[in-house]
Amino acid sequence: MEFLLFCCGFLLFLVIGIGLAGLRIVTEYEKGVIFRLGRVVGARGPGLFFVIPMFERMQVVDLRTVTLDVPPQDCITRDNVTVRVNAVVYYRVMNPIDAVVQIKNFNLGTAQIAQTSLRSVVGQGELDDLLSQREHINDQLQSIIDQATDPWGVKVSLVEIKDVELPGTMQRVMARQAEADRERRAKIIHAEGELQAAKQLRQAAEEMASEPTALQLRYLQTLSEISAEHNSTIIFPLPMDLISAFIKQQKPPTQ
Repeated sequence: MEFLLFCCGFLLFLVIGIGLAGLRIVTEYEKGVIFRLGRVVGARGPGLFFVIPMFERMQVVDLRTVTLDVPPQDCITRDNVTVRVNAVVYYRVMNPIDAVVQIKNFNLGTAQIAQTSLRSVVGQGELDDLLSQREHINDQLQSIIDQATDPWGVKVSLVEIKDVELPGTMQRVMARQAEADRERRAKIIHAEGELQAAKQLRQAAEEMASEPTALQLRYLQTLSEISAEHNSTIIFPLPMDLISAFIKQQKPPTQ
């Protein structure tokens, strides 16, 4: 009788131990891929599940968006300029079964695809395109990486180039080029201003030439401005047109 009670207790303890060993908890942002005797039978989660020990195995896959920092890559552009470019990739697992079955490590595979694609895309364009068409290159990288990782159940949502490091010689050349371009624009703006001023002066001269009185008033205004701004004595020739009227008034009448 005691042996029977011992056997029953042992069996009960064994069943409880096996039951506790087969319990699995999957969180809200995870999926558990179930293998039964080596064959995939589905993905479960989130919640509490029972996995048959020794017959079933569960591999948990994180479904959250992963931020992948692509290390700087040495690239040669189409116009033979060596640059170092790094980027950031945002991706997430959409199909956990494919992410487990189709590739051994989808995180490592995505990182390698991102590095090779970055070097390839940068090498197909020129340096000016890399600096001025950053958004187009980002979209092209996102499309290429997403197409390569799609069989793994991985969706690449965004790719952004973070920094483009140029050689020191190229930085100095670009600085001189930018300075020359600024000087060119400054000279053009100055020339346009001179042209507009010349046109305005010509119009003003034509207006004054048509009205001698206006020319005389402008002459007197200039004298007033000079006397107000300078304390020194200035000898300024006076046109005869201004005093001709006074001369005529003071001239005695002829007999």
